[in-house]
Amino acid sequence: MTQRIINVGHSPDPDDAFMFYALAHDKLDTGGLVFRHQLQDIETLNRRALKGELEVTAISIHAYAYLLEKYALLPSGCSMGDRYGPMVVVRRDMKIDELSRCRIAVPGTMTTAFLALRLLLPGGFEHEVMPFDQILNAVESGKFDAGLIIHEGQLTFQNQGLKLIVDLGVWWQEKTGLPLPLGGNVVRRDLGTETIRQISRLLKESIQYSLDHRQDALTYALQYARDMDRSLADKFVGMYVNEWTLDYGPRGRAAVAKLLEEGHRAGVIPRSVEVAFVD
Repeated sequence: MTQRIINVGHSPDPDDAFMFYALAHDKLDTGGLVFRHQLQDIETLNRRALKGELEVTAISIHAYAYLLEKYALLPSGCSMGDRYGPMVVVRRDMKIDELSRCRIAVPGTMTTAFLALRLLLPGGFEHEVMPFDQILNAVESGKFDAGLIIHEGQLTFQNQGLKLIVDLGVWWQEKTGLPLPLGGNVVRRDLGTETIRQISRLLKESIQYSLDHRQDALTYALQYARDMDRSLADKFVGMYVNEWTLDYGPRGRAAVAKLLEEGHRAGVIPRSVEVAFVD
């Protein structure tokens, strides 16, 4: 059988590792597709997607607005903030409107977290991009007034004496009645219909395999769980690999359309986005 290499980009985080466990450990019959995993932070993957470097990659939903010509959204692999999501944390108590006068460390300007914060603070704010796993330390040390945190920092920030100012997933749900679609997986359009459908099926099977073999998949994911024991890592994985991850469903797809529509209306996203999912 002729083999075809599929380069897959995803974050070095327990939820992504959990999701891709079956594909990374040859638990599925891939029918001649050979998946090579490249682990990088989400903002790096967003930027690589702009160049079309990877056949399949995790991206921020915000970034999808700039990738329409090259990629289509896969129906599986979503990270959905269902009444939780990226957070803004600080050392001292303050009100939300004070954030617009703060210097905020952010994990990337193409992240959904950044888009949501722009929607919360339409007047803008001073910010600096830095690796997501350095933001908590930067805020704790006083280098920044506030930090926009993603990934496991949402569960560990209190360990560093920091305080939550706003959970953007909660804010978005109250504003729209919808969950906040944070990240998804995309496939390059030039792979052809048959290969795209095969990849879509295999990704869903990989997620389902991990959910069905949770302890084995969690053991694998633990190697990417910074500052988390097994119990906390299991909680974090449960937040972002669940029924939403198997399929966005109508409500999840509506949430994606709403987020990108609001981003365009606010002038953050330069053009209207026609969301296209793989069938």
